[in-house]
Amino acid sequence: MTVKLGFVVAEFNRDLTYMMEIEGEEHAKFLGAEVTERIYVPGAYDMPLAIKKMLKENKVDAVVTIGCVIEGATQHDEIVVQHAARKIIDLSLEFDKPVTLGISGPGMTRLEATERIDYAKRAVESAIKLVKRLK
Repeated sequence: MTVKLGFVVAEFNRDLTYMMEIEGEEHAKFLGAEVTERIYVPGAYDMPLAIKKMLKENKVDAVVTIGCVIEGATQHDEIVVQHAARKIIDLSLEFDKPVTLGISGPGMTRLEATERIDYAKRAVESAIKLVKRLK
């Protein structure tokens, strides 16, 4: 059984999310899964609506989120990640499908974000494991 993954990718900090997306897709192939759907959104905060659309269409076994939230001068980064993560969990439970968190941050510098590009690989691996274990 080939696991079909959907990627919801944030365009904010695209230099980093691009690398995350490439690593995530390569890891999916390595693990025998396929990225069959992809939606790009402005930022991590915008992911829940795209995730819901993807889950409603029922073409994927799981959704992997890919984003990078870097620390700013205010606590905006914390609010963005907390609210996005909460809705991502809610959607996973609502649709009975894995939606994994491949969003690095909050509280990171750009250098720390670069060191955490592998968060996408972790999210892909979690999605595949959950699909196989919950079948």
